[in-house]
Amino acid sequence: MSREAENTGFECGRCRRRVSRQSGGSYRNHCPHCLWSRHVDVAPGDRAADCGAVMEPVGVDHSGKKGFVLIHRCTACGAEDRNRLAPDDDMDVVIELQRPR
Repeated sequence: MSREAENTGFECGRCRRRVSRQSGGSYRNHCPHCLWSRHVDVAPGDRAADCGAVMEPVGVDHSGKKGFVLIHRCTACGAEDRNRLAPDDDMDVVIELQRPR
């Protein structure tokens, strides 16, 4: 069941820092400090996913339309999602994601 989209702040499920909502019409979906997310959306901002587990940032990609995007994988159900980098994301963490593991 889809709910109305919400642009809200949250507490990061990984590092526990408080994250404010994103301005400019975009929906904040990951922590700008550690880049982890939570599996809460089916469509951006709808908060309709039932899973709720944390999503690990597993990579960075480039899309001609969206620019640089984070790739997240849910730690519970394995679902993957692609989300545009936010202007305040910690670029040191983004760069670390691109290094071979």
